[in-house]
Amino acid sequence: MAIDAVIFDWGGTLTKWHDIDFHAESLALAQAVSGACDDDHPVNATRLHQAGETIWARSRDSQQSSVIGDLFDEAGLEHDPELLDAYYEFWEPHTLTDPEVGPLWEALRADGVRVGVLSNTIWPRAWHRGFFERDGVLDLLDGDVYTSEVPWTKPAEEAFHAAMAAVKVSDPSRCVYVGDRLFDDVYGAQKAGLRAIHIPHSNIPSSQLGHSEGSPDAVAQRLSDIHQVVRSWE
Repeated sequence: MAIDAVIFDWGGTLTKWHDIDFHAESLALAQAVSGACDDDHPVNATRLHQAGETIWARSRDSQQSSVIGDLFDEAGLEHDPELLDAYYEFWEPHTLTDPEVGPLWEALRADGVRVGVLSNTIWPRAWHRGFFERDGVLDLLDGDVYTSEVPWTKPAEEAFHAAMAAVKVSDPSRCVYVGDRLFDDVYGAQKAGLRAIHIPHSNIPSSQLGHSEGSPDAVAQRLSDIHQVVRSWE
C-alpha cells in the first residue's frame, strides 16, 4: 500500500536528544514573572518547576494540552510574555534541526510523500516554525501541528488526526509517524491507525513514561534510514 505522508515528532526526533537542566530552565522562566526582583527568582523558579511537572503529567495521563501561560497560572504567578527572552535563549541551543532532516524531507517529497510535524509542546507555533526557517527546512513542510494550539496531546488519536488533516491526507493506514517515544509516538500513532517508526536514542525520564508502549513497525537508527523504510512499504 502506498504511503501518502510521513509525520514527525520534533524534540528527540528532528532534533538530537539533550538532557536538560530543569532547574536552570525554571530560573530562566522565572525572569518573566511580573514585578519580581532578583531575590524572588529562586522561589518562583521552584514554583514554576512544580507547575511544569503538573502540566506535563496532565499531558501524559489525560492528553490535555497547555501553553506557556498555563505554567504561570498553575504556579500562581503573573507573567509578562515580553520577558520570555531568557527562557527562549535557554532552549535555543537545544532546537537545532538534525542535518539529515533536509535531505530526508526532500527525498520523501520527491517520491510524492507529504511531510508533516506533530509536536507535544507548550511553545507557540511561531517559535517552532522559526527554528525550521533558521535551519532551512521550513519550505519542505506540508503541514504542522503543535499541541499548544489544539486541545489534545499525543497519544490522543485526535492529535494524530489533526496532523493528518494539516498535511491533507485522510487514510491513517497510508500514513507513518516517526518519533522517539514508545508511549506518545508509537503507541499513540498505532492506536490512531498509523504505522510507527521508532528513533531509539532518547533517554526518556521515568516521569514521562506512559501506561503503555507500542511495538514499532520499524526502527531507524538514523533519520536517513527512514526513506528506505518507507519505500519498502510501497
